[in-house]
Amino acid sequence: MNHEQWQDALKLLPIGKVLPKAIYVHRSALLDAAPELSKYVEGKASAAGLNGDDWTIARLHRDVFKLTLLNYPHFYDEAYPSLHFSTSIDLVTGQVKGTRFAKSPNPPILHRKENMVLASDPDYEDFCEITREGEEAGLYENPRIIGFKQSWEALIQEKGYELVDGRLFRQAVFEQAEGDKHEVDRHRTALSRDAMSVPMKTLAKNGYLEGQFSVFDYGCGHGDDLAELQAHGIHAAGWDPAWRPDGEKTEGDLVNLGYVINVIEGLPERVEAVQGAWSLTRVVLVVSAMIASERHVAKFKPFKDGVLTSRNTFQKYFSQAELQIFLEQVLDEEPIPVAPGVFYIFKDKDEEQLYLASKQRRRTRWKQLVQKSVRIPKKQQLLADHRELFELFWQRTLELGRMPAAEEFEKAEELQKLTGSPKKAFNLIREEFDTTPLEQAEGERREDLLVYFALQQFNKKRVYKHMPEQLKRDIKAFFGDYKTAMSESRELLFSLAQPERIYIACEQAHKELPASIFNEGHSLVLHTRFLNDLPPALRVYVGCASQLFSEPDGVELVKIHIRSGKFTMMVYDGFETQPIPMLRERIKINLRNRHVDFFDYGYGDYEPQPLYWKSRLIDESFADYSKQKSFDKRLESLELPEMDGYGLNPEDFTLVLRNGFGLEVKGYKFYKILA
Repeated sequence: MNHEQWQDALKLLPIGKVLPKAIYVHRSALLDAAPELSKYVEGKASAAGLNGDDWTIARLHRDVFKLTLLNYPHFYDEAYPSLHFSTSIDLVTGQVKGTRFAKSPNPPILHRKENMVLASDPDYEDFCEITREGEEAGLYENPRIIGFKQSWEALIQEKGYELVDGRLFRQAVFEQAEGDKHEVDRHRTALSRDAMSVPMKTLAKNGYLEGQFSVFDYGCGHGDDLAELQAHGIHAAGWDPAWRPDGEKTEGDLVNLGYVINVIEGLPERVEAVQGAWSLTRVVLVVSAMIASERHVAKFKPFKDGVLTSRNTFQKYFSQAELQIFLEQVLDEEPIPVAPGVFYIFKDKDEEQLYLASKQRRRTRWKQLVQKSVRIPKKQQLLADHRELFELFWQRTLELGRMPAAEEFEKAEELQKLTGSPKKAFNLIREEFDTTPLEQAEGERREDLLVYFALQQFNKKRVYKHMPEQLKRDIKAFFGDYKTAMSESRELLFSLAQPERIYIACEQAHKELPASIFNEGHSLVLHTRFLNDLPPALRVYVGCASQLFSEPDGVELVKIHIRSGKFTMMVYDGFETQPIPMLRERIKINLRNRHVDFFDYGYGDYEPQPLYWKSRLIDESFADYSKQKSFDKRLESLELPEMDGYGLNPEDFTLVLRNGFGLEVKGYKFYKILA
């Protein structure tokens, strides 16, 4: 093999961690993915005197005719294995050079192992999970500083994490229970961090950390969340048996039980912790726990209903459904899933209704007042002199879709001094300005409420004795009375049982949405950014599925099945940065039998699935829309075979482009392959 043939072989290689000057690939993956190239590399390794166990990773140089064989003996055993020996082979001169790292205190380490093995590798799923956790922790923000063991471990510590058996941990704990036959070092699981925890981030996202609520962190660990909250002026307190044992257990509007129950090895104490946190809750309790696959759990030593880690800490890994059932049984309340492993349980039922209603509210963009011809100079002057105040009142009116009550507008007193009452201000605006946007807001808000009430009737367990004043005003303004609202929302909910109604709604949505794919008679596919733009019936459809699993945060695409009563969430790698993203996870929810199925693509059971024609699912609000549009137009002009349905698999796509057109894809562009 000469240098040109070497480069051609590397371009066709369908597997590997690709860097600017080299491709890293595991020995077993190279054999299965590129037998001829593997045979050549094995021959060079044998000629260099290397035996079967002397190397695990091949570094295939792209810029020079060179091969480096790397020995990571703990490739499968360690999350970030260390390099023990490196053998460099000059493929022009045959010169061999070896370098030892086994005794080095700071050897090179390996990242993103999932890119170096085949999707069918039994450990592929765990490798992906290790990388995902590192990305969420911010460990890959600067790739230049993570290549060696000491700097990597320092970075992990700096970010407030610790690596335990291949997983990053950062959670709080409880006191050691008396009388355990095996004493668990529970205090060792409390780790510090430099960013808010996931449950706290969900509270911030949903508007609960804006200063109107107090927070109590039940099992606060080192108190990192508390420090962040207090820095923002939020009244926050916490208690932890190991790190804040003197802290007083006090009531809070928001109580956080964050990653606590999964480190308690006794079920009675676990129940006591949940009930104890609930007893201190005034508005909402947030409970979170570790979620993991059965394959990952199987790696550990079983202990009680969980496992023991190498650091002698206990972990109880839950599934999403298991955690929800556990909380429901312990508290006799209906938990609301907000993220994988995170649930809200509301004690204040008025606030729960407002939260659920807000999830269905469309976010109206700011619309400036458009003035008509002015008929009364005095009114004109009043509006001109207090333009900002009337703009704020107008904005609040559009948010509600109706005239705000005095307590619903923070500057109502100031407005009342000018006009006499909010109603007079409202009438003044209607007389002097174009109120077409308000008519649109009224219609949208009425639909939002219909969706909310329909979802409440879907979840028959959630029954309320009282209703917030805001919802009472909404009902009166948009429906006249409660009976009418319930009747219309019930009709909307029951319409989901009629495939023809779903078909018509999907057809309508496809015409009105900024982007979507309508598979005639089968399904509608759209980006989650457009969910609240769907017709009311489909929003209820999506809402029912969310109640059974979780909000579609972190999900790129969803599929609404027309006749089967199913709803699918799809997570993609590279959706916003690649012209052909790859399907990583699919969650299918059966609304009829309330069953949830998970499909992990590329983890052994299912082949990785590319997403072609992405431009059909995005609009100008996406940063890469223009580039994607251009890419898809060029792809369409090639008239490639078998591009209907799921299209060609990545390997065949690369081969067809290369052999049939002499092209390769780099980024969002097609390039001619130089002969």
